[in-house]
Amino acid sequence: MELKHVEKCCCVIKVSGISERKRVSCSGVVVHPPSGTVVCTGLPFCRVVAERELLSSDTEVLFPRSFSDKLKIRVCFSESGRSKSTRQREVSGKLLMLVNCVEFKQAFLGVYQETDQWRFHGDDDEDAELIRDAKALSWFAVLRAGVVVNNCTDPGTIPWQRSSSLQKGCPVVACGSPFGSLCLDLFFSTLSRGIISNLAGQDNAVILTDARCLPGTEGGGLFVVEATGCVCLIGLIVSPFGWKSNEWIGLTLVCSVDLIFRNVLRCIGAQDPLCGVLVQKEEADLRMSSTAQGSEVVRHPTVCFVDSGQVWGSGVTVTTRLVVTCRHVVGGKSSVTLKFHQGGRVRDVVGDVLFSTKASSPYDLALIELRVPVPEAVIPRMSHSFDLGEAVVVVGYGGLGRVCGPSLTSGVLSKAISLNGQPVMLQTTCAVQAGASGGAVVQKHSGELLGIVSSNARDLASSVTYPHLNFIIPVPVFQRLLQEFHKTRNVNVFSVLNNTEKDVKRVWRLQGAQSKL
Repeated sequence: MELKHVEKCCCVIKVSGISERKRVSCSGVVVHPPSGTVVCTGLPFCRVVAERELLSSDTEVLFPRSFSDKLKIRVCFSESGRSKSTRQREVSGKLLMLVNCVEFKQAFLGVYQETDQWRFHGDDDEDAELIRDAKALSWFAVLRAGVVVNNCTDPGTIPWQRSSSLQKGCPVVACGSPFGSLCLDLFFSTLSRGIISNLAGQDNAVILTDARCLPGTEGGGLFVVEATGCVCLIGLIVSPFGWKSNEWIGLTLVCSVDLIFRNVLRCIGAQDPLCGVLVQKEEADLRMSSTAQGSEVVRHPTVCFVDSGQVWGSGVTVTTRLVVTCRHVVGGKSSVTLKFHQGGRVRDVVGDVLFSTKASSPYDLALIELRVPVPEAVIPRMSHSFDLGEAVVVVGYGGLGRVCGPSLTSGVLSKAISLNGQPVMLQTTCAVQAGASGGAVVQKHSGELLGIVSSNARDLASSVTYPHLNFIIPVPVFQRLLQEFHKTRNVNVFSVLNNTEKDVKRVWRLQGAQSKL
């Protein structure tokens, strides 16, 4: 399927007749246009379940009899008119079933720890309670629109791909309608590009992406972009917003559509209404693509998890025995534990902190020597050019990194500040969260190391974090020092980082205690 057809595969669901409450809405995906079959998030329907305890039990499926008779559903989708202009059409819809994606639920509960204080977007207090308890996140609705949907693509179900074949860094496009049914002529089925940031659970049931989405896009589709430029459906948007310990992470939570389909097929058995459509007729139309990404894989430098006890973050291996990280990550300790996620295995290595800059230094850096070398580590090539607007990727242990290995987020190099012809600070638009400090910023297409993540931006007055504004220490700051240390083994060569010029301190002044950021 071509990218231009994606918006015509998505729709908006309006749900009304819920007591005296206002109408609610979400996004959805038309998975089988000939029959008008739609899948979407189950959140709007969870509030009208007669027995709410079913949502948190081991129940796998709920049929229409479990919901209020007053439930009314409208499905809005786009269609092309005679003048080739696109318009929205609204038809009645019917709820066929609500299915619980068990694999997503298990993975979600495994990686989103309560101690991390995860919180997800909801329209109101009732939704916030459901989401906070993770009762509704794994539920998805299967609907039938009262008309054949003409989305101008090939007949049959839209192409989709098994999530088990996905890899971090794959380019993706998210499609949903911000604010649901509000101003459909303005916001219907908007697109957002990004990459897969992290994966978790059986067959990658949980997908995390940095494609930016807004409230109302829940239930919309996430599509992987193949090397040919074609796209395949890989997931449904579960939550466009997420907070961790009151910090906005700037990432979107997605459930594998492959596993949603599997749960539907497993639950319906010989029961109507889906058995005669999805299994007998439509199963042959579910065209699964397992095409691997054809583009050349870029090897990023090995980034490890650095744990100093109360503080943890990321570190970049610059030799098989040396790791560069941030001063605040090592937390003043003389030794730390490092974890290397490679090939599905986790290797623990103890490291000694050879050097750490003083608190007065603008450069938040530390050097760790591993007691045991890591010969399989990918050693970075240092970049010598810093071109504004170039595509970059941050590799670090933000987001789900602590549990699932390093996360990837994409963006551009938005700012490079130089003094005397040498860069002293970089900024990017990549989403950077707590745990990414000490991580790598690399050129997207070459994998060359540009710098080390120091921090994102936080407004201390309003306690608001801005993950897409972050500060990077460029490699020229420490590359020559690493070369000298390699020759002399004298850690005192790094002491120059404690005696920087006033102009450098001025550039990094927002780190100061008196700063509002």
